[in-house]
Amino acid sequence: MPLAVIGYEIAHAQFGWYFLSVVLATLTFPVRAVRWRIMLATTCPEARLGAVWRATAIGFMANNVLPARGGELARAYAASRLAPVRFTTALGSIAVERVFDGLVLVLLMAVAIAAPGFPAEATIAGRSLSTIAAWTGAAFVAILAFLFAVVHAPAGALSVAGRTLRRFLPERAAGFVVGIARSFIEGLSILRNPRDFALVVAWSFVLWVLNGFAFYTGFLAFHLDSLPFGSALLLQGIVAIGVAIPSSPGFFGLFEYASRAGLGLYGVAAAGAVSFAVGIHLGWFIPITVIGLWTLARANLSLGDLRGRAETA
Repeated sequence: MPLAVIGYEIAHAQFGWYFLSVVLATLTFPVRAVRWRIMLATTCPEARLGAVWRATAIGFMANNVLPARGGELARAYAASRLAPVRFTTALGSIAVERVFDGLVLVLLMAVAIAAPGFPAEATIAGRSLSTIAAWTGAAFVAILAFLFAVVHAPAGALSVAGRTLRRFLPERAAGFVVGIARSFIEGLSILRNPRDFALVVAWSFVLWVLNGFAFYTGFLAFHLDSLPFGSALLLQGIVAIGVAIPSSPGFFGLFEYASRAGLGLYGVAAAGAVSFAVGIHLGWFIPITVIGLWTLARANLSLGDLRGRAETA
């Protein structure tokens, strides 16, 4: 794709819609912090929203500058320093958070696929979107069921894990891993509390509908006015699945490829799809990266700390 074409499209985007898209995308991070605080509070009531927000900002900044989704580990490490909460407990809660994200995203994709006018024959990589959504949803349901089983029978799960590990590891090493697993299971405790579970589900919908509006206002900014709101819900799901693969810092390349594939389903030309993806990606990338770096400096942490923790984990 010629850079001149992409540059022209970005230069002629409607600034008002573009700015609104950036604001909406950036607001999803405070929403994530509110949801994460609910999850952490079940085992760490002293975790304050301000500390959880700082860890969130640092973690998503790190996702933009570290490879292989190192920001997830960096976020758990930042929480262990700022909240405070155990690193493994924070990491367990992030794992549950990802399952909630996946289930809500697949449900919103299903709404978009069921909408009138959606091309029933649409495929990506030779597979129909309905098939992809169904299998992805089934996978997340299976994962959630497994986590439910683990969190409601932790003693049994740890016993099985211990016996299995001792077949391959020395006693001391196996005991160490089981101890980590015990802390990890604590991070799943949100699954025991129906009220907090419902709150997390509600905030998950707020998060991804808000993010859907960020995509939709991005469409308006890049003159893709004919696209329905359902296309934004579908595209965010395709992009989220695409960037789930550990890759380059900031998911550059995967984000653009997934956007081109998703918008192609609605007949958007490659030039327009890639221009939208590059322009929106850059606009969304900068604010949380700057906020995260500023928060990192104020927390007396460094990128070296985060990189070292991610590499160790």
